[in-house]
This record gives sequence, structure tokens and C-alpha cells, in this order.
Amino acid sequence: MSLTTDRLRDLIETTEGELPPLTTELVRDLDLPDHLAIAEVAALTGVSAHTLRYYERIGLVDVARDASGRRSYDRDSVGRVVFITRLRDSDMPIAAIQRYVGLVKQGPDTEPERLALLEAHREDILNRLRDLQAALAVVDYKITTYGGACGS
Repeated sequence: MSLTTDRLRDLIETTEGELPPLTTELVRDLDLPDHLAIAEVAALTGVSAHTLRYYERIGLVDVARDASGRRSYDRDSVGRVVFITRLRDSDMPIAAIQRYVGLVKQGPDTEPERLALLEAHREDILNRLRDLQAALAVVDYKITTYGGACGS
């Protein structure tokens, strides 16, 4: 489990009221410069430079360029990459992420649609977790059948 995952869970459990923006919270306390090169973002997030360029090309992340034309990721861009990575880790299709990002770009009037999209994805995740828990129970049963022990 990554540092950002642990911090996000702590944030959700300890925050009363409204949560701060996800991108700010996930990257604000990291000792990062204001702008990062693509290789630095790749190393920080575990997302390849090729994938980062792809995300930019399909409109998922807006990345500024420096005077020499090189990509320059700010904290918001890094936060967006982290968010997209979590969505991809949870098997959200690229098309759905594009839909979500498109809604974000349209402004706050689209918040109900964004909420609905994320709630539907959450339900998908919960269904997959239930399926995995059932599969784990079967594997645990077989392990104990062979005399093994299942621990936490």
C-alpha cells in the first residue's frame, strides 16, 4: 500500500465535514518542487512516461510546457495523475475517465453527473470485492482441507 493511499484513508477517517481537494491533499505535504519533469512524475507515481504522454494526448491531464518546450507538471497535474491511477487500478475504463474529466472541465454544473459516475464505479468495485471475498473463502477452505492454516 502506498503512502498516498494510507494518507487518503487517514484523511477520510479523521475529517469532519467537507474534504479538501483530492489533488492538493495527496501531494501537498510531499517535498516536491513547484514543477516536475515527466521523468520525475513517472518516478513519483509509478506511471510510465509513455502513459503520461498518452494521458496528456487524450485530454486526461493538462501539462504546461517550459521555455524549452519540455513538459512541466505542477501539483494539480501530479494530483490528477494520482487520481487517474487510482481509477485505473480499480478497473475504470479510459472512456469513463475521459467522460469524468470532460465533465470536470465543463464546470461545477456537472457535479451531479460526476457523482453518479463515481457512485456507479464504487458499486462496481464493491461487487468485485464481494466476488474476491467469496473466492478467498473457497481458497481458505481448500487450504484448511489440506491441513494448512489461513492467517491474516
